Amino acid sequence: MINKIQKITTNLWFDLKAEEAAVFYTSVFENSKIEKITRYGKERHHISGISEGAVMTVKFQLDGQEFVALNGGPQYKFTEAISFIVNCETQEEVDCYWEKLSEGGDEKAQVCGWLKDKYGVSWQIVPTCLTEMISSSDSEKSERVLKAMFQMKKMNIKTLKQAYEG
Repeated sequence: MINKIQKITTNLWFDLKAEEAAVFYTSVFENSKIEKITRYGKERHHISGISEGAVMTVKFQLDGQEFVALNGGPQYKFTEAISFIVNCETQEEVDCYWEKLSEGGDEKAQVCGWLKDKYGVSWQIVPTCLTEMISSSDSEKSERVLKAMFQMKKMNIKTLKQAYEG
């Protein structure tokens, strides 16, 4: 049986922590798993400095979405220009993902629901109700929500709803 290949797969470039990161991420999200690990053979790119037998790629799924983590060497780093949005229905979900993903990350990067994890990857932990509130046709309501959001690190649904209601 041939598995259908996902049309678009996110590739994450790590220095040497691809497997560690994939194991961590699959522990955070339900319906997640490591699918395949490939190792460097004799042929390697000369600038990577990665030894034969070391993990090259880790194919994994987070809540059914496929990713590949690559140990490619230290020349590239993650920036906030790319982030992963985690849509949360409840405050408990927001709290859970925030706690797990922010542990060991850059506290200075925590603003308006954004965080940077211990591997340098940026995440947005977002209540699903936020989009509806900030896109309200009542601009006063949406402005109050934005003002409240801009004062937060981790999103607080109760505070956002209070701002929305005025």
